[in-house]
Amino acid sequence: MTNIIVLAAIYLMGIGILLGFNELNYRRNKIQGEFTRKFAHFAASLAVIPLPYMFDSHWYILILAIIFFAVLFITQYSKQLKSIHDIKRKSIGSYLLPISIYVTFLIANKLDDKFIYILPMLILAVCDPMAAILGMNIKKYNGQIKIAGYKFKKTWLGSGTFFAMSLVISLIALYYHRGLFDIETLSLSLTIAFVSMLGELFSWRGSDNLTIPLSVMAILIFF
Repeated sequence: MTNIIVLAAIYLMGIGILLGFNELNYRRNKIQGEFTRKFAHFAASLAVIPLPYMFDSHWYILILAIIFFAVLFITQYSKQLKSIHDIKRKSIGSYLLPISIYVTFLIANKLDDKFIYILPMLILAVCDPMAAILGMNIKKYNGQIKIAGYKFKKTWLGSGTFFAMSLVISLIALYYHRGLFDIETLSLSLTIAFVSMLGELFSWRGSDNLTIPLSVMAILIFF
């Protein structure tokens, strides 16, 4: 019990150091908030991937998520931590990230399957920020997606990048998880990449932090 509490405290300190480093980088190097926000998203999401091997109860993750949520809420309304909050668009993504981590962990914990937590969080950590950065900053031969007359805020390059990276990550993860590469591994990887891309495409104001991991988890549970 004591070891777990110490471990949780160390995790909180690590997240605090990450946010502090990100804020310092934002202020000293005058980096745009969109980039520092995506870096924090990437680093925090990667950092929580080992959680199922460190904590056997979801209650510890709930406490960590509540603390993380509270810090984000307080810093936004006190106009602090601008490396996270200094963006022009309206987004609830930062608040949904700790919720997403807890919900995904809870389901995986109840089903006693670490893999259905790890792969969704890995895709969220890598694919989402990469798609956003490329989609927003490469304008040539790129444009917003338009389907049946409806214009999405996502770009072709961003969604294409998300699909490609999600496919590669899924192929590698499923190969090592299942121990073989066959038509089932390929078809499952393609399904995960496509569905998670749709989860990102149809998201609203940062809700992809929740829709991406839950859509990947749903496919894994279904299969």
